[in-house]
Amino acid sequence: MPSRAPTATTSELKSPHRPLSLAARAAIATSFVLAGFLGLVGLTLTQTNKARALRTLHDRLENFAIAYITNTDVNRYGKLLQPDTAPDPSFSRPGSGLYAMAVGDRGFHWESSSAIGRDFSFLKPLQPGESRFVGPVDTRMGRLYYYSYGVAWDTDEKKSVRFTVMVAQTEDQLEGENAVFRHTLVIWLSILGVMLIVLQLLLLRWSLTPLRKVASDMSRVELGDSEQLDSQYPLELTGLTERINAFITNEREQRTRYRYTLADLAHSLKTPLAVIRSQLESTTGDEPARRSSVLDQVRRMNELVAYQLSRAATSGRQTFASAVPIAGHAEDLVQGLEKVYAAKNVLCEFDIADGAVFYGEQGDLLELLGNLLENAFKWAGHRVLLVVKMQPQPSRQRPGLWLSVEDDGPGIAEDKIEMVLQRGVRGDERVQGHGIGLSIVQDIVHAYQGELVVDRSPELGGARFSVALAAN
Repeated sequence: MPSRAPTATTSELKSPHRPLSLAARAAIATSFVLAGFLGLVGLTLTQTNKARALRTLHDRLENFAIAYITNTDVNRYGKLLQPDTAPDPSFSRPGSGLYAMAVGDRGFHWESSSAIGRDFSFLKPLQPGESRFVGPVDTRMGRLYYYSYGVAWDTDEKKSVRFTVMVAQTEDQLEGENAVFRHTLVIWLSILGVMLIVLQLLLLRWSLTPLRKVASDMSRVELGDSEQLDSQYPLELTGLTERINAFITNEREQRTRYRYTLADLAHSLKTPLAVIRSQLESTTGDEPARRSSVLDQVRRMNELVAYQLSRAATSGRQTFASAVPIAGHAEDLVQGLEKVYAAKNVLCEFDIADGAVFYGEQGDLLELLGNLLENAFKWAGHRVLLVVKMQPQPSRQRPGLWLSVEDDGPGIAEDKIEMVLQRGVRGDERVQGHGIGLSIVQDIVHAYQGELVVDRSPELGGARFSVALAAN
């Protein structure tokens, strides 16, 4: 029976979810905020307009009531006379939604033409000078707003005639005005919202232009059209682009170091291999001499491989390197060297600043300190001094580092300093060593963009090797 090919599961078929772009995130967030803001503005304006419309209605009904009171008169018998004119034509049109009526002493009852046949039984007489604005109230005519005012009219016989005037308007008219306002407000706020969103998208596109420029410059670097990010960027991106350039420089130096190391190693091994081959192919000469020659060449090859691997493993200056404490590692190295050189009884003194750290790989620090201290122990009479200081700078995030290793040995003449720092050269052939330690130190210092200075120790009188690593 043929085997069935495995089928991909649903989760395997799904492509990984890609996060939204910065522009999309900002646009969505802005749209929600803008919608909430415009909604709040619309609600506030609607409530404000409603309150304004109520105040306008109150004033309007009050003015109508005062107009009817002014047109009402009392004859000499104390009887109220109906108003002969209406302040608005709507009072004369039946069912217009604007009504007026009055009740008073001696069974006085009057209503406008628009109120004929309407039920205003809810109207209650008011005391003179008392006013009331009520609404909306449910009536048989629908929901109404009304204003009523109590009046006392003095006659010539010094008698007081009381009556109450009421002016009412249906809610439909007020709500119609409010509905028109809301409809207009929604249209204009929608137009304003669309315009603001478009403007925000344009501003986002303009604001994110520097980021797109960084991505474009990175593409140019990847294609080999540019060495670094060399455009002018805003202040907020300067730190980022500087660190990217530092990464690019470090990566390029690392590749160059590997390439040179392999080339040097291949070139350096040619001669020892040729000698070994010649010795093995030779049929003349005594066996002990041949054996000694082969072992000597093997030792030399071993030294060359160790040196080149040390060069290749040097990490170099790193932007986000962790801080490696110096004091503890220095003590461990000195304890080991004191055992190796116990016969010389060398005393190593420390002058290490509190909190002194090395920003880089721990292996580079151990290689740097180990070679300098071993060289000092090798040449010292009885004393070695290790000094470490931090050198902060206000404009830099990480302080610089200055360290020196001094001894009380014979020192190094100025005309021999350059020769001593060369690979494979020893200050004295009688002293055991491979002659590559100081060259490794020089390579590490160069990888960290520092400086190595060799001079005479002012305190101990021997050689002093000083390393200065700049702040960054």
